[in-house]
Amino acid sequence: MIDTIYAEDFNSKVIKSKKPVIVDFFAEWCGPCKMLSPVLETLSDNNPDFDFYKINADENPQLASAYEISSIPNVLIFKNGEVVDSSLGYKTQEQMQKLLDNHR
Repeated sequence: MIDTIYAEDFNSKVIKSKKPVIVDFFAEWCGPCKMLSPVLETLSDNNPDFDFYKINADENPQLASAYEISSIPNVLIFKNGEVVDSSLGYKTQEQMQKLLDNHR
């Protein structure tokens, strides 16, 4: 299961992580977010070299604003504290796996 984190956890769990980090900005009401969730769960099980977290954009508006999240689902990939890639909207497991493979 992917942990949901909040703004106060972001620095320690994402920015300071030694591993690449996948951050899924989502909202409870978002249909495509609900479709993407099981895809990310499977990817997190199959890619232990990445950390995966979810952030509710509605509950963390400052964080969403800081990363210019205006549409969801919006998945950001962080390496060494910096955003190195992103994926907007629903993607298949194969599409998301290719994105992760680009950042090993």
